[in-house]
Amino acid sequence: MKVALLIDGGYARAIVRERRLTYNPDLIERMAQAATRADEEVFRILYYDCLPYNGIQRLPVSGNEQRFDRSGEWLHSLARRDLFAIRLGILKFRGFIPKNIPIGSRELTDDDFKPDFEQKGVDMRIGLDIANYANNRVIERLIVITGDTDCVPAFKHARKSGLQVVLVELSGSRLAPELREHADFVRAVPLA
Repeated sequence: MKVALLIDGGYARAIVRERRLTYNPDLIERMAQAATRADEEVFRILYYDCLPYNGIQRLPVSGNEQRFDRSGEWLHSLARRDLFAIRLGILKFRGFIPKNIPIGSRELTDDDFKPDFEQKGVDMRIGLDIANYANNRVIERLIVITGDTDCVPAFKHARKSGLQVVLVELSGSRLAPELREHADFVRAVPLA
């Protein structure tokens, strides 16, 4: 059976970090291998994420500048692996938020805040790729690693078009009931 595997990088990274594992291309590739079965022929592995934010922002208390300049080389490394294709959204800086709430009554410093980033465009890309696979019928089954309920309409479209949808439950995660309801199968995948 020909399959496509779709991985929501932001979701997978959060689960992996909760388990205190190192998130890198090797782990992502092992996760992809563990999510497929021997009778499944992988057509493509689509990985959705954002490059790290790069820019200069003013800190909330001191007003000093903070430079964000992390490398996205690991994503390029992942893209060079067999069958992997990277779909990039954009990471937007939304400001600084308190690390702890309530804030308290002492005088605040920059260390009391952390940057707040938001992924933009990733969900849309996942939905468009699911619709494309459903309409073009180059595969028979979608295997999806996500916890985002925004994917439900895309799952419905895929199933109405005759594709099977497999939802992957990574060890340590809890999937929303509405995601489970719109998948044909739920497949448990351990992280190690």
